[in-house]
Amino acid sequence: MQGIDVVNTMMKNDYFSQWLGITVTEVREGYCRLELTIKKDMLNGFGIAHGGITYSAADSALAFASNSKGRKSVSIETSISHITSLKENDQIVAEAQCETETEKLGHYRVHVYIKNKPDQPVALFKGIVYRTSKNW
Repeated sequence: MQGIDVVNTMMKNDYFSQWLGITVTEVREGYCRLELTIKKDMLNGFGIAHGGITYSAADSALAFASNSKGRKSVSIETSISHITSLKENDQIVAEAQCETETEKLGHYRVHVYIKNKPDQPVALFKGIVYRTSKNW
């Protein structure tokens, strides 16, 4: 099993991604594009999206992209730089892409941006995954 079939299987039991309202819009080997809308219950005390929301969107994109190749993969190191704040009703996109891969490790970058402003990053995320020997 590969690609969208893996992501659909993952999403069935990924209640957090479901709660976020994530919609996966594209999957191909080593790549995932997803979208979500910032809701009121995602805002922090400053009235902007909690940083954990963009982090979580990027983390989900990483998970789907890295598993799309058919091998069960889990993150072992991640980091994020928050660049622009988000408000309620902003629609964001997270695009994860494999940069390099070995037998055991995959290195990914995730670009998070407002849907109609792809050239203005909201957050930049990098992740390293461990590629297990188990297939989907």
